[in-house]
Amino acid sequence: MRRVIEFSEMAGQDEETRVSSVSRIIDKAISGESCLVTIYGRDLGKQYPLSKEEIVIGRGADNDIVLDMDNVSRRHAKVINRKEGFFLEDLGSTNGSYVNDEEVRNRMLKNGDLIKIGGAILKFLQGGNIEALFHEEIYRMTIVDGLTQVHNKRYFLEFMDREMARCARYNRPLSLILFDIDHFKKINDVHGHLAGDFVLKRLAEQVAKHIRKEEAFARYGGEEFAVIMPETTGERARIFAEKIRRMVEVMEYQYEDRNIEVTVSLGISEMGPHRDPHAFIKAADEKLYLAKDNGRNRVEGGGVDGPIPESTSDL
Repeated sequence: MRRVIEFSEMAGQDEETRVSSVSRIIDKAISGESCLVTIYGRDLGKQYPLSKEEIVIGRGADNDIVLDMDNVSRRHAKVINRKEGFFLEDLGSTNGSYVNDEEVRNRMLKNGDLIKIGGAILKFLQGGNIEALFHEEIYRMTIVDGLTQVHNKRYFLEFMDREMARCARYNRPLSLILFDIDHFKKINDVHGHLAGDFVLKRLAEQVAKHIRKEEAFARYGGEEFAVIMPETTGERARIFAEKIRRMVEVMEYQYEDRNIEVTVSLGISEMGPHRDPHAFIKAADEKLYLAKDNGRNRVEGGGVDGPIPESTSDL
């Protein structure tokens, strides 16, 4: 008997890009040895068998894979089944076709490649046990954000719940950082939603490099992110939050030869004696909005007065 996974709405995506129940898709037969699976965008979880010599992707209703989005060209790209393997070929699209964040004209695909077409991301799956790969990808979509490839809100809340119980049991500190991108709507309005996606992905990729294995980093919603830090006091979390703030501020975000200025505001809370998850999150959220009210591009909370040390090399 197949396992049926029910999805709740994915945090941090537009209302139209929600994760609904995928049981209908899972129950369909998976034909062929290669397919594309939508991991970000509309029809999340839908799989497209690559059973023809050419599969055309675009906005037009006559395409094999229809992505009805303004930033997708009518005939955007195609996947070609050649003797050597599968290739993605751009069809002169306005916004380009990307494989693993690199714009391509014609690229041979390998198992696991991420194909970005407009506001959608498709994952290429190929192998002898394609059904197992598909089910594994469906499971990943319950815990990983498709755009940024960091954990999603669902995973984060479950992780936080476990760590709150563990740290309470052993009387250990636990801290939470909430942060979001300043004036993100302006970035979308001025540079376009694809540029906004680029900023989210690049920021998440850079921050993830500094997250320890015992911590959790997630896209909490829209342009908001969260870090849960076991065995860490609010004071230490504030030092780490300042490291994130500085790193984001000096990082280059260059999209289509345009430099986008990006800063973040951060709020911190440390688990209190009542150990209430809602109060824990609310405390960090209030500090985040205090940071915005106080001018943005700053850290609030964490119990440290005065300037934060410049040196964070020990983190």
